Amino acid sequence: MIWFGRNKKDSDADPSPGGNRDTGNQGEEIAVAFLTARGFRILERNFRCKGGEVDIVAREAGSGCLVFVEVKARRGLSYGVPQLAVNQFKQRQISKAALTWLSRQRLHDRDARFDVIAILLTDDGRHQVEHIVNAFELAY
Repeated sequence: MIWFGRNKKDSDADPSPGGNRDTGNQGEEIAVAFLTARGFRILERNFRCKGGEVDIVAREAGSGCLVFVEVKARRGLSYGVPQLAVNQFKQRQISKAALTWLSRQRLHDRDARFDVIAILLTDDGRHQVEHIVNAFELAY
């Protein structure tokens, strides 16, 4: 699913590209808005544990499925499309964090999946969002 939009805050922002952390934070804000607009309920953001991190934990409207979302945002394609950064190592880290989250919440019996939201940002504040549903399976 691809979504084109304009971040309201971008019109007030400095048009020069920020660092990686700024790009990541902006990407997560866009992803949260994208998911919320589609009926997802955000349960937690930036869950960290010893094994890894999950950017967004959400519940899908209708199915009630838990969704662990990895957000990748880039300002250009010089390093390739953002979703390619979710390699096997990153998938294992996300999987470990998701299992820890499920354990802490005592939700082992719930349906869950891993999605990736890839965001391409431009200096004029426009962005392209690609939501990859069920992007990968649980990795150990």
